[in-house]
Parts: sequence; C-alpha cells; structure tokens
Amino acid sequence: MNFSTKEYFVRETYKSVRRNGFMSFASISTVAVSLMVLGIFLLIFLNTNNLAQHLESQVQVSVYMQDDANNEELEAVHAKLEKIEGVVKVTAITKAAALERFKERLGDQQKLLDSLGGDNPFPNSFDVQVESPDDIKRITEEIDKLPKVETARFGQEVVEHLFYLTKVLRFGGIALVVFLAMGTLFIISNTIRLTVFARREEVIIMKYVGATDWFIRWPFLLEGMSLGFLGAVAANIVLNISYSSLLSTIHATLAFLPLLPYSPLMIYVSIFLLLAGTAIGALGSYISLRKYLRV
Repeated sequence: MNFSTKEYFVRETYKSVRRNGFMSFASISTVAVSLMVLGIFLLIFLNTNNLAQHLESQVQVSVYMQDDANNEELEAVHAKLEKIEGVVKVTAITKAAALERFKERLGDQQKLLDSLGGDNPFPNSFDVQVESPDDIKRITEEIDKLPKVETARFGQEVVEHLFYLTKVLRFGGIALVVFLAMGTLFIISNTIRLTVFARREEVIIMKYVGATDWFIRWPFLLEGMSLGFLGAVAANIVLNISYSSLLSTIHATLAFLPLLPYSPLMIYVSIFLLLAGTAIGALGSYISLRKYLRV
C-alpha cells in the first residue's frame, strides 16, 4: 500500500463522514452512549471488587488469653503468633487498652461501668491479621492449641457470608461487563451497518469494476474506527467529569467508603474505552461489509 493509496483512503473516509453527517452523528452518539454504559458498569465492578478486597482485609482473629497468663507467657504467645504461616500482623491489646476501647464505644453511656466497681473484666488479647481470608479457619485452629489461650474467634458465620458476597460481586460483575461489551458490539455493528447499507450501491459498483475486497474495505474500516474513537472520546469526557464529581461528593459525605482514586483508575478506563471504541467500530464495519462484498 503506497502513500497515494493511503491518502485516498483517508480522504474518502473524511468525505464519507461529512457526506453522511446525520448517520455519522447517530453512529457516534450510539457508540458514546453504549461505551458510557459499559464504562459506568466497569467503574462499578472495579470499585465493588476494591470494596470486596477491603472487607476481606478487615477480617481478623481475636485471641483472648487466660487471666492467669503472665507477661513472659504473653510475649511467648505473641512470638508464636507471628511465626504462624499466613499471619501478616499481630497487635497486642492489654486489659487497660481493651477497657478504654469499650469506654469509647459506650460514649455518653460510660456511667454503666460504675457497677463494675473499678474492676476490669477484659482479658489480655491479640488481634491477628491474616494474609488470605481462606486461611483464617486453619490459623484459628492453630491458635487454639497455643498455651494460655482461652479462645480464638473470627466470627465464622459473618466471614462465610462475607466470602459468599465477595464471590457474587466479583463473578456477577465480570459476567455483567462481558454481557454489556457484547451488547455494545451488537448495537454499534448494527448502527454502522445502516451506514454501509446507505452506500451499498457504491460498494457493488466498485466490486464490479475490479476493486479488491480490501481496497473497498479500508475506507469503511477507517470510518468505523473514526466513529468508534470519537464516540469513545465523548463517553470518556462524560465519565471523567461524573466520576470526579462523585468522588468529591463521597469524600465530603461518606469518607469511609473505599472508592478507587481518580488517578490512575480513569486513565486506564479511558484508554480501554478508546481502544474498545476503535476496535468495535472497525469490527462493526468489517462484519457489515461482508454481505455486499459477495458479488
């Protein structure tokens, strides 16, 4: 393919987009809306997956020691906990620290502690953070066997429900994004097919005068890629502005929600949508042309 041929393809693409202004606008709008919906659900999926990882990282084992455990025994258990495979971090909670925690939770109701008469009913304990939530049951069983350990708890029912929820969120999100991507391809292909249909006579004439399939195909492929790219640009502009505004609102009202930061998330999403829009536009043109090239 020489330079003059490439120039011809680019010129024909530009002329076609201008000549079919309404159809081009409809195609760009359809691509933009479709990719915007895909982008929204992609952002929801990525943030949901991040939330699931955050929830899993919060799962830990609470280890309560016997009241007669002395400092040496507590230090020995602490050292053994850190050596257990799969344990990331061990935090020692003294009796006094546990009481202070409880007071903070009570807030204005701290007078309820007056009935204790100054006694501290809380045991020394350890908070054990694990690397993988799947190992938490095994680690808990190992901890239960350590000397001077009264009990080790991790809220089995809550954790099992949490694992189930995170799996549903992940697999459901992936399935939904794939389904939307296929739907986007179908919609865009049919939209571009209308453009090809409007120029079917031109394609047939070029075929009859001896033009090769790829000579006919390239202007349409470039047109589809251009329309897909422009639609993706429009979708990216809306998504970037919307996500930036959403983050500002969430941080001002629900700061505890672990949403993914604007950068680099939106850079990756924007690149993905640009590539997807361009590829889908090219694929839609290729599929739509096959019928008219069989002459």
